[in-house]
Amino acid sequence: MKKTLFLAYLALLICFLLPFVPLPGPEAEAIPPPPEGSTAGTEAAPEAKTSPEPEEGPAAEAEARPLTASAPVETIRLLTADGTVLELEMPDYITGVLAAEMPASFEPEALKAQAVAAASYALYCAAGNKHAGVGADVCADFSCCQAWQDEQARRDKWGGDFEQYERKLRAAAEATAGQVLRYQGQPAFTAFHASSAGATEASGEIWNPVPYLVSVDSPETAGDVPNYVSTLDCAALDFRDVLLSARPEADFSGDESGWIGEIVRDGSGRVKTARLGGADFSGTELRSLFSLRSTAFELSYSEGRFLFTVTGSGHGVGMSQYGAQVLAKNGAGYAEILAHYYPGTELS
Repeated sequence: MKKTLFLAYLALLICFLLPFVPLPGPEAEAIPPPPEGSTAGTEAAPEAKTSPEPEEGPAAEAEARPLTASAPVETIRLLTADGTVLELEMPDYITGVLAAEMPASFEPEALKAQAVAAASYALYCAAGNKHAGVGADVCADFSCCQAWQDEQARRDKWGGDFEQYERKLRAAAEATAGQVLRYQGQPAFTAFHASSAGATEASGEIWNPVPYLVSVDSPETAGDVPNYVSTLDCAALDFRDVLLSARPEADFSGDESGWIGEIVRDGSGRVKTARLGGADFSGTELRSLFSLRSTAFELSYSEGRFLFTVTGSGHGVGMSQYGAQVLAKNGAGYAEILAHYYPGTELS
C-alpha cells in the first residue's frame, strides 16, 4: 500500500514538473562533423558548424556577453586549441578566421562577405552562451565553431606572400568591422560551406529549419572549383560491409546489381534517402559512412563495383564560398552576396 501511494505521488510530481523542463531549440541540435578536415594552405574551404550544447566547466556561472542590435561586440573572447582564452579586437579575430576559412586569393568582395558571415556566426555562438562556462564567446575548432589561425600560423602558411595576404585579409576585416547579419534583431546563424551543386541546401533538410537558410541558386561550376566533381569507387564487398556496419538488418544476399533501390532527392537535388539492400539510409548518413564530399551524388553499379560521383563540397547550407567568389568576379558587392545566400536577414 505504501509503495502504491509512493508511486502515485511520484507520477503526480513528474506531471507537475514536466512543463518546466526546457526542451532543445534550434541551436541545441549540433551539425555532424564533416568527414574531411580543414587543411591549412589548401584552396578548399571547410564548412561551418552550428552550436552544440553550451560547454560546462568550472566557470559555469560566468556572465554571458550582452548583445544588442544597436551595439555589436567590438571584441571577442576566443578559446584556442590549447585551452587559452584570448580577448581580441574583432578585426584581429576576423583576419585569423578568413585565413583559416577562405582562400586568400579570393576576390575582396567575397572576402568581405565571409568576414561578415564569420563575425555574425561568432556573435551567434556568443549569444547562445556556447562557451560561457570557460569565459569565452567562441572557439577556434572548426568542428565546433569556426577555424582561426594566429599570426605565426599565417606566416608559416603564406611564407613570402605573408605581407600581401595579411594586408588583403585585414582590409576585408576592417572594411566590414561592426557589420553583422541579423534576423529579428539577433545575430544570424550564418552557416557556410565550400561549394554547391547548382543550389544550396535548405537547413530543414538536414537540421532544424531556419527561415533564412533556404535553397537558393549558386553559380559555381567545375571551371571555378578545384575538384568540383569527385568519385569514390569501391568493391561490392566493401560497399556491403560499410552499409552493414550501420544497418545489420540490411539484406545483401541477392544479385549485386539489385542492391541499389529507390533514391529520393530533396529540392536542391541532393540525396535525401537511398534504399540499399532493402534498408533506408539518409544522404547525410551515406556521406559520413563513405567520407563523401557532399550529399549531391549519383550512385551506380557496374561489373562488381559501386561508384559514387559527387558534386560540390560541404553540407550545402548557407553561403557557398566558391559561389560567393563567382558572384564577386561578376561584379556583386559583399552586401549583395550576403543577401543572396541569407535571404530575409538584415545587414546592420
